[in-house]
Amino acid sequence: MSGLIEKALLTEEQIQTRVKELAEEIERDFNGEDVLLVGILKGAVVFVSDLMRNMKINVSIDFMAVSSYGNSTTSSGVVKLIKDLDTDIKNKNVIIVEDIIDSGLTLNYLQKNLRDRSPKALKICTLLDKPERRKCDIPVDYCGFEIPDKFIVGYGIDYAEKYRQLPYIGIVETK
Repeated sequence: MSGLIEKALLTEEQIQTRVKELAEEIERDFNGEDVLLVGILKGAVVFVSDLMRNMKINVSIDFMAVSSYGNSTTSSGVVKLIKDLDTDIKNKNVIIVEDIIDSGLTLNYLQKNLRDRSPKALKICTLLDKPERRKCDIPVDYCGFEIPDKFIVGYGIDYAEKYRQLPYIGIVETK
């Protein structure tokens, strides 16, 4: 991989507009009830921060870290829990906040893991969705953008820990 960004897929403005819309959708669905956003580290940190700042209901935040990629561009299929929640989610409205849903293997694992903890509600919010690559059926409640099967970086999403700081989503040249 040359490490060069071929082109922008989503601009900073497009992302910020959609994040605000997602925050409004969540507010409507939870009708003033408190919500716990569970950001999946490290990729979702920028998205979950912006989402939280756009919400007008009471929002708590916690994080989980899982790995199925390492420094590769494809999922290994083996999910490893690196950091668990600090919060008890029993009887809470919980939204898993992901940067991207690709194969769905990681999110399938997380969803089962969190459902076993008896939340009041468990929803999924992702900035990006690559349905072409799905290996398991994942019901997505809030989706920012459906994108093609391209390797992307930016807005928290990395390649070997680089490019997270970009305010837009770029397609990486893989030639």
